[in-house]
Amino acid sequence: MNTVRTARLELRQWREDDLALFAALNADPETMRFFPSALTREQSDSLAERARAQIAERGWGLWAVEVFDSDRFIGFVGLAEPRFEAHFTPAVEVGWRLARDAWGRGYATEGGRAALAFAFDELGLDEVVSFTAVVNERSRRVMERLGMSHDPADDFDHPSIGDGPLRRHVLYRISSPPASSRTDA
Repeated sequence: MNTVRTARLELRQWREDDLALFAALNADPETMRFFPSALTREQSDSLAERARAQIAERGWGLWAVEVFDSDRFIGFVGLAEPRFEAHFTPAVEVGWRLARDAWGRGYATEGGRAALAFAFDELGLDEVVSFTAVVNERSRRVMERLGMSHDPADDFDHPSIGDGPLRRHVLYRISSPPASSRTDA
């Protein structure tokens, strides 16, 4: 199992004691504002179990995130394969969902950079994508800080979301840097 560490974060396998905190995060209306709905405890536990199983099977996925100085679980950051068909799939996406009290501290960007480095250096991927509802400015800014680029021609209607302001999604992409420009982390 691969654990990814940054200066302040550990991206790790899920633990049983993460589940209640994750359920609270997924039940928070502000955290879930750009999703079709908040999650029930059962839905939240199921999402965590899928993430845990994928990490156990492949060595990577949507890792649980812990802040070193507090040993506090704050959500997830990592890599996933979209489970729907679109013009850009199959693909690997970088994504995050953090507790509201962890926002504004650079954790999504820091964890996202580490996940991208893993995708390019360990998995040898040529490209990683990320997407969100057009109206989700906070996540779009994280994508831009990660060096991802947006072409409006790539925008799409998310097939799992009905009509409304969350259906239209922006797609961001980032390509693997040339091998000569990579550095050891």
